[in-house]
Amino acid sequence: MNDCIFCKIIDGSIPSYKIYEDEHVYAFLDIACDAVGHTLVIPKQHCINVLDCPKEYLDAVIEAVQKISRHYVEQCGFEGVNVLNSSGSAAQQEVFHLHFHIYPRKKGDGIDLPVRTKKDMDLGKVQQSLKMF
Repeated sequence: MNDCIFCKIIDGSIPSYKIYEDEHVYAFLDIACDAVGHTLVIPKQHCINVLDCPKEYLDAVIEAVQKISRHYVEQCGFEGVNVLNSSGSAAQQEVFHLHFHIYPRKKGDGIDLPVRTKKDMDLGKVQQSLKMF
């Protein structure tokens, strides 16, 4: 889709901090810089949300969310994750390409969801510590 920011990230016309990629899924750091490791997981096929996503892609996205979440806990020192999705404008969906947010968590990290504050961080360094390729 020509005007979809996430489709442009998938096709490489907008740069991103890739964490994971497979045939159906692309995952990258959220540029909001609101929490270390805040990751977006999206299908490579454009769909608006969970309501219109083909099963093959939705299954692949959920499997990737689990794989990335396990990686963050088992290899990156996090103690848990929050996984969030908003489907539809009434649910506060802002980018109309299906996506799941992964917030890696540590006890006492001071994150209250939804996150609304920016933190000063180098996304390149965060990417290097979290990527799966």
